Amino acid sequence: MSGASQEGMTAKKAENFDEWYTQVILKSEMADYSPVSGCMVFRPAGYAIWENIQKATDSEFKKAGIRNSYFPIFIPERLLQKEAEHVQGFAPEVAWVTQAGGSQLDEKLAIRPTSETLMYEVVSRWVRSWRDLPLRLNQWNNVVRWEFRHPTPFLRSREFLWNEGHTLFATKAEADAERDEVMGIYRRVTEEFMALPGYFGRKSKSETFAGAEATYSIEHLLPDGKAIQGPDWHSDGQNFSKAFEIVFIDKDGNKQYAWQNTFALTTREIGVMLAIHGDDRGAVIPPRLAETQVVLVPIVNDENKKDVLTEARRLAGVLSSTFRVFLDDRDNLTPGRKFNEWELKGVPLRVEFGPRDMKEKQAVLVRRDTGGKRTVKLAALPEEVSKELEAVQANLFQKASEALAKNTHEASTMQELKKALSRGGIVRVPWCGRADCEARMKEETGGKVLNVPLDEKRAGKCVACGQDADSANFGRSY
Repeated sequence: MSGASQEGMTAKKAENFDEWYTQVILKSEMADYSPVSGCMVFRPAGYAIWENIQKATDSEFKKAGIRNSYFPIFIPERLLQKEAEHVQGFAPEVAWVTQAGGSQLDEKLAIRPTSETLMYEVVSRWVRSWRDLPLRLNQWNNVVRWEFRHPTPFLRSREFLWNEGHTLFATKAEADAERDEVMGIYRRVTEEFMALPGYFGRKSKSETFAGAEATYSIEHLLPDGKAIQGPDWHSDGQNFSKAFEIVFIDKDGNKQYAWQNTFALTTREIGVMLAIHGDDRGAVIPPRLAETQVVLVPIVNDENKKDVLTEARRLAGVLSSTFRVFLDDRDNLTPGRKFNEWELKGVPLRVEFGPRDMKEKQAVLVRRDTGGKRTVKLAALPEEVSKELEAVQANLFQKASEALAKNTHEASTMQELKKALSRGGIVRVPWCGRADCEARMKEETGGKVLNVPLDEKRAGKCVACGQDADSANFGRSY
């Protein structure tokens, strides 16, 4: 499929989710396909959402003492080989540079799938004493993972954007304490900005990030009944510090290896957000992330055009001091066509202003999420716009939370698990934690352990072996 069409949606979300999602991405002008298979182009509206996610997250990182840096995109093969488990986990997805111009390179260079090996070779020179710790770094960059499964814009692509956090501590206790701080930041950003609920927990050993000792994630649920992983945090222990000799002298004069963590939030979240909030008319963007929060549409005819446009421009100026506003004064489209276009693009709030409104000193506010319409006085317009935007933001999170709860099921036996999975959604199921039981559950159901909740322990008997177990979040994953 080529670029976006100005025509409206033709696919129905409930009938053909995959086609609906593709149409939303393209027709709302969030993204487009590139000439490189599996890669995508961020159009301005889509990239603006990522910029707003960055701002929200980066502000929280800086408050926590996490500082931004940048390391090269190319990683020498010898560095990748230093941490065997890490390399093994990424080997199938690594893209290599072997030639520059007409010359073969002396050593293959990996295009960054993740930066641990390159960063830690350098960082090992920076850490000498306990006084050099903690060292808490972050990068906002792109990575390449040559996925061979079906690529989907935002949700799965061969190149994507993310934050890449890398932190080093003097003690295990300090390193472990970071988990709740960082995942708390991710939870606030996903819930308060993207209006996305999710289940937080620890990944199983088989799903743990390559080279890490433990991985914790937020798991979302898409409208097609499949789960998808959101932001994550990894406890790397001393695996990398031992491989790369990140050594410091502690307060007692003893040689110690640093304790490390890594964490990330990716542009996949934009796809999750569009998939969950969008409807059959197109995208629905949470106000806190939208490039345009308010579109003001003047309704004019030849008789009143000048006066209405003059007042509309004044109102746009007033609103622009607080909100991200676009005045749609194009004269080649009817108001109806404009309404449809901005609904397709997901702008949270529309302000309609015509000759009658000018006479009555009022404007009409129309919400994108509900279609609700009400008239407000111009004197109170900024205050009323603010109320409506907050109401849209809250409603999107509430609706998504209700959908997640409605599609979260419970099962206590393998048969119940199979039946629940056939309906789609996430299933809370007792699992003893053993790898062989996890493998059996996966083989018999086609699903997998998404994560194990930390805040909700429900005792039961493992559906695979009958031993005492805590509940796990289980589902078919995207």
